[in-house]
Amino acid sequence: MGNHLYYGDNLEVLQRSIAAESVDLIYLDPPFNSNATYNVLFKAPGGQQSQAQIEAFEDTWHWNETAEQAFDEVMASGNSDAAEMLRALRAFLGINDMMAYLTMMAVRLIELHRVLKPTGSLYLHCDPTASHYLKIVLDAVFGVRNFLNEIIWQRTSAHSSAHRYGPIHDVIFYYAKSDDYCWTGATQPYNQDYIEAFFVHQDADGRRWQRADLTGAGVRKGDSGKPWRGIDVTAKKRHWAVPHDELDRLDALGRLHWPAREGGVPQRKRYIDELPGMPLQDVITDIKPIHNISRERLGYPTQKPVALLERIVAASSSPGDVVLDPFCGCGTTIHAAEKLGRRWIGIDVTHLAISLIENRLNDAFPGIEYEVHGTPKDLDGARALAARDKYQFQWWAVSLVKAVPYRGQKKGADGGVDGLICFKPDGRTTERAIVSVKGGAGVGVAVIRELMSVVEQQNAKIGLLISLAEPTPAMRSEAAAAGAYTTDFGSYPKIQILTIGELLAGFRPQIPLVDTAAFRKALREEGVQFQMNL
Repeated sequence: MGNHLYYGDNLEVLQRSIAAESVDLIYLDPPFNSNATYNVLFKAPGGQQSQAQIEAFEDTWHWNETAEQAFDEVMASGNSDAAEMLRALRAFLGINDMMAYLTMMAVRLIELHRVLKPTGSLYLHCDPTASHYLKIVLDAVFGVRNFLNEIIWQRTSAHSSAHRYGPIHDVIFYYAKSDDYCWTGATQPYNQDYIEAFFVHQDADGRRWQRADLTGAGVRKGDSGKPWRGIDVTAKKRHWAVPHDELDRLDALGRLHWPAREGGVPQRKRYIDELPGMPLQDVITDIKPIHNISRERLGYPTQKPVALLERIVAASSSPGDVVLDPFCGCGTTIHAAEKLGRRWIGIDVTHLAISLIENRLNDAFPGIEYEVHGTPKDLDGARALAARDKYQFQWWAVSLVKAVPYRGQKKGADGGVDGLICFKPDGRTTERAIVSVKGGAGVGVAVIRELMSVVEQQNAKIGLLISLAEPTPAMRSEAAAAGAYTTDFGSYPKIQILTIGELLAGFRPQIPLVDTAAFRKALREEGVQFQMNL
């Protein structure tokens, strides 16, 4: 089994493509039903301070036919606990947005439980908006006895709130499928306050250590109860906790601390740099959020730090295991899984997310191999996507030419612009090419004239039409009549037409010195940099 990236509704992908008991670890960071709209930010080329943004998703759920169907699926799932719990929640909450959210999550959690191995576990990341309800649903699906932790992650240092405590944390629920779940014994670094409080001694070379007792309670017969170097600990109703020859060895290595007073009992030097680390705790304060100026920031809303996912993946899976993220967003989970030598499956419902993940993986892991499912591979697939969702088709088509998608999914909001390609014809000045996508059959000369008008209005240099249908000869002639854009590197057609078929065959627009700065590059990973402390 290799690595797989799926475009589509995760419920459908789980039901159709993921086998039962085939996944070792699941992490999901679903929308929180916060009634917020989240935008992906793209760096503006040419050094401008502003950023282009496009609406990625609207975190709002409504009770509709789809929610009612999901409720019926839970009722018929065979999981009587989940069905009864969801029915009770519906009686309590009524038909509203929160109930729609919980129903859509419940039917997916049942599928996630199905695909999880008996040794597997699940982490669900949420905020206090719906965490109390989600835990009830999780208890019903996984069983109360399989709840392991409510993990608190401090996602920001402070939050101004005039009439309540500042909300600065997220919740991560940790559940196992059975008692036989994977736990690697991974540790976390000691925090500096702990080190300074308990490791108060230093050798001449600066190594920090704390004193550790070399004796145990009670008087014993045998060597452990005999004096060592004239020191008799039985007078204090103690015995030596290590053999005498081990005490000799430690002393020869300078690993003993001798008290100043004669006859005092020596203690062992316990060095901080030799300890495996602190056992993982359920309050995470040492992994900071990604700030906007961080090189890790890729512009995707709700992006989580790789370090957080590394900790989870390292703790609950082993190299070669399969990690699944059904709401994979910009791909942080699969980035961490790839970095730690796990196999992975990512699912997302937008082509924007899939294209961002592909860019991220290819930047961070050059030569990585994985299979993408659900994106069109031929004209029939492209036609099906265009018929199903025109905006997803536009995002996919724009990604084929490495253009930045323009604005969002609101009808009539683009003004004839679906994407932008920035380029530097003289190596310094940034110019723009306008990308317009047409997925319908009725394209004609008017489309070319409209694109020419938009190029002029936007003060762009090149216009690119991506057409699902084959352009007419008149369209080709009209585009050619627009003339050429001339640079020191040569002349380029001012209005260009590429069909989806041509793009799938490898053709690309004629644009000089394309500026890729708008797409934030993930840092290249040089081998496995995160080590589990076992």
